[in-house]
Amino acid sequence: MNEIINCAAYLDGRRIANVAIDDISNALLNTSQFIWIGLHEPDDKTLQAIKQEFNLHELAIEDARNAHQRPKIEMYGDTLFAVLRTAQINNTTQHIDFGETHFFVGANFLVTIRHGSSISYADVRTRCESTPHLLKKGQGFAMYAVMDSIVDQYFPVVERMEEELLNVEDKVFKGKPSRQTTEDIYQLKRELLDVKRAVSPLVDIANRLMRFDITLISEETQPYFRDIYDHAIRINEMVDHTRELLNTALEANFSLISISQSDVSKKFAGWAAIIAVPTMVAGFYGMNFKVMPELQWEYGYPLVVVFTICLCIIIYALFKRSGWL
Repeated sequence: MNEIINCAAYLDGRRIANVAIDDISNALLNTSQFIWIGLHEPDDKTLQAIKQEFNLHELAIEDARNAHQRPKIEMYGDTLFAVLRTAQINNTTQHIDFGETHFFVGANFLVTIRHGSSISYADVRTRCESTPHLLKKGQGFAMYAVMDSIVDQYFPVVERMEEELLNVEDKVFKGKPSRQTTEDIYQLKRELLDVKRAVSPLVDIANRLMRFDITLISEETQPYFRDIYDHAIRINEMVDHTRELLNTALEANFSLISISQSDVSKKFAGWAAIIAVPTMVAGFYGMNFKVMPELQWEYGYPLVVVFTICLCIIIYALFKRSGWL
């Protein structure tokens, strides 16, 4: 659905007016205020209007149109363009839904474009408007507020994956090793890899926004991005820790499966040895010879049977003691 979520002008941290798309260029002439517009999956017509009103670069607009971009931060002339991936747990499928948010930041404007699965930033805007002493820092603080919301969404995602790791560990060490457990581990590893790809670039993005070479972010706003940097580092560490434990669980599952298969092989070998005893005796007495031991003796047959049974019991006891049976 193509939609313009909100477009408003702010002065001294307070919302002074809603602005129509066609009036943005006129509103930008007042450098004491800044424009904050939020879009959700805009169509080509809306993107072209935004491009003309904010004088955005064609390549950046092309990225915003196509979506499916890697997280990055770039400068196009006097406009900063950034891409962040969003993540949240789908309560229906219990899997992770990824989306994207694109940022255009200029001297006195902020444009956010949401694609795919992403929570609305209406609450973020409301919180910012409730703290005008912070919002008056300009479009840089508004960008920080949205980025902080995106990064914070990763914490419940990673914590959910840590819970799934605990369930996998219970299956590996407390249950019976199986192929299904291996598939569950692989699925979790793939989701963790997707999260890693989305979160890892956040460290470099936040680090660059803290530097003084980006003049679009005021000096008083840059320290706020250190909080995002710290959160991104923490999430990366959580993901790496979970991945290492998953690798260990996968190796343990393979080892336990191998041990289980070895135990089965031992049992087969043990029973084969036991069955070989009567088979060997029967083979001897099945030979077509005239002179055979004990053939003419009255107790020859029961003695051989008892001897065979006793020998089988002895072999069984030896295998049982050694743990093969």
